[in-house]
Order: sequence, then structure tokens, then C-alpha cells
Amino acid sequence: QVQLVESGGGLVQAGGSLRLSCKASGRTVTDYSMGWFRQAPGKEREFVAFINWSGMSTYYANSVKGRSTISRDNAKNTLSLQLNSLKPEDTAVYYCAVRRALTAATSPSSYDFWGQGTQVTVSS
Repeated sequence: QVQLVESGGGLVQAGGSLRLSCKASGRTVTDYSMGWFRQAPGKEREFVAFINWSGMSTYYANSVKGRSTISRDNAKNTLSLQLNSLKPEDTAVYYCAVRRALTAATSPSSYDFWGQGTQVTVSS
């Protein structure tokens, strides 16, 4: 079993930046893939970014590509998401997730463990 706790969300003006973090506990996640998702009010949870077990392979949603960077520190069992040039449409609850497989995936159903989420609000 893996427990995930996100942090780093908050209120930021459009054009600003935030760095989200996710701490895993319960077992090491160094051999698992991880990802970030987000869910805005009234919308389905959507994929944001993926990173493989080693951190050498990443994949981003078009909506954040070029404005965000996913990274992981396996020694600390943590996952991060740097968000830059934030837009009001980035407002959502952001979730980190663990996938017990090596291949990339963008569907929430492909992930096995989830955190509780951290709110990101971008004002115009």
C-alpha cells in the first residue's frame, strides 16, 4: 500500500508559478511510474504529466507542455511538478498518483494509488 500526500498549492496570479510536491510513504515507489492529474469543478479528472521510474522519460498534456516540469527524487520518495506561466484555466485540484507499471498512461483508471489533492487557484 502506498500513501501519497500533496502540498504546494495555493492562490497565484496569472503568469505566476507554483511548485507542487508529493510525498510517498508506506513503501518505496522507486520502481513505479508516477503522474499528476487535475480536476476542475464540474469536470472530469484529466492527465497533466507522467514520469517513469527512473525519471528519464516524461510526458505532458498539451495544455501544460512547455510550461511545466515533472521530476522525482527516488532517494526521498517524492514527486514534483513545477508550473509556470499559470493561467486561470489551470485552476483545479491537483493530484499525484502511482502506477504499478513501467509504461506511460494518461487515463486515471491506469493508476493505482492517489493522494487527496492540493488546490491551485489562478486569478486573472
